[in-house]
Amino acid sequence: MSFAFTIHSHGLAALPPAIIHDDLHAYDYTLRIGGARRTLRFTERDGSLYVEDRRPLTAAQARAVEAAARRMFRLDDDLAPFYRAIANDEALSWACAGAGRLLASPTVFEDVVRTICTTNCAWSATTRMIAALVALGEGAFPSPEQLAKTPDRWFADVARMGYRGPYVRAIARDVVNGLDLEAFLPRHGQSDEVVEEELLALPGVGPYAAAHIMQLLGYHRRLILDSWTRPTFLKLTGMKRATDTTIRRRFARYGQFAGLAFWLFLTQRWHDGQ
Repeated sequence: MSFAFTIHSHGLAALPPAIIHDDLHAYDYTLRIGGARRTLRFTERDGSLYVEDRRPLTAAQARAVEAAARRMFRLDDDLAPFYRAIANDEALSWACAGAGRLLASPTVFEDVVRTICTTNCAWSATTRMIAALVALGEGAFPSPEQLAKTPDRWFADVARMGYRGPYVRAIARDVVNGLDLEAFLPRHGQSDEVVEEELLALPGVGPYAAAHIMQLLGYHRRLILDSWTRPTFLKLTGMKRATDTTIRRRFARYGQFAGLAFWLFLTQRWHDGQ
């Protein structure tokens, strides 16, 4: 795993409650552990990931921190088959240096909500909505319980989430009432098709959002196709036009990693010099 590649793997990774310290080669993230707000600092030393908290941790808190770190930095993902497939690939062999782990949130719920905040809007709107959510959580991402009881007026007038507000609140209520989004993680053995179907059943999640969430979960077959990835693909390839089918066909040879290959193809320039 490359620490630098991971913390710069996509735009959401830099938004609150995160802070990227490029000068310190550190990544700060504030989350709630056992009801208490904690700011963790992630760093890499000698190829290992280190997590620091300025306050002492109980044994239970330490276990929760380790679980959060493993989830966020995708430490259980096996990308060895992908690296073997691209070792001699002119366009993607650079990623063998440790790219490919897209930084996730501590919980699937957070990744779902954050992804919904990227749909059909400018990046400035995404930034505004997520900043408002973190402010609501007093510096950490709000829990499903907090969002479920937040009035609709807050979503409309403070976060200015538009149509997304009722969807986010509905998902939060479903989680409070027993919906287990963590069951979507690959360790539970569900197929891409089943996970995609279950994600598409969530309010506010369409094909783009489902593909985006699946990448953060560790399902890498689906391509993230939206108003940024399509024109970026055309620019990089010099093509004047391409249907989604054409783009998918271009990356089909990467099999279960087609969507990851597509994302890395689009974002290589982000990592120049890392």
